[in-house]
Amino acid sequence: MLYSGAGISAISSVPYAFSEVLPKLSLGTWTYIFQGILVLTLMIMRKRFVPEYLFSFVVGFVFSELLDFYEMWIKILPYTLIMRVIYFIISYIVICIGIALSNRCGLPIIPTDLFPRELLDITNVKYSRIKIGFDLACLAVTGGLTFLCLGHIKGLGIGTILAAFTMGKGIALVGELIDRKFVFENFISLRKKKQKAI
Repeated sequence: MLYSGAGISAISSVPYAFSEVLPKLSLGTWTYIFQGILVLTLMIMRKRFVPEYLFSFVVGFVFSELLDFYEMWIKILPYTLIMRVIYFIISYIVICIGIALSNRCGLPIIPTDLFPRELLDITNVKYSRIKIGFDLACLAVTGGLTFLCLGHIKGLGIGTILAAFTMGKGIALVGELIDRKFVFENFISLRKKKQKAI
């Protein structure tokens, strides 16, 4: 999404801003620092240690390392205006599908996706509202940090703002479509059903 030139995704904008302001650490490193803070915040909100969140951090760490890996080669892709629009559209759709699936799969997901999902559980506020609020907060931090430290806003574009205001609803819409066709069960819930049947 960043390579499209329309701006970075909202959830990646905060670590991106830190990587621009303090470039001694890579985008991937700042991403897992940010994700660690999100995991810690969730545990504080729950007022207990949640071991499952640590698995989420491991997934986030792998995601962060892959960011650095893909950043090395992505610049070989064509960079015409039409291709940049296509990159943004593909990124937007893939992110919506990926988050909708990860919210349903019952497996650890990256902390930036875990955070809104768990806030839904903690607060009982509609997912789309939480996601949009979280994305807008990320944009505010990014805009403020880059403006104050670099003298201009960096990393935010029309695509970032469009995605921040619509991605929560896009994820919810994809999730509803998935729920019509599929039911996700994890090993624990399937085992409980089997025990009840016996």
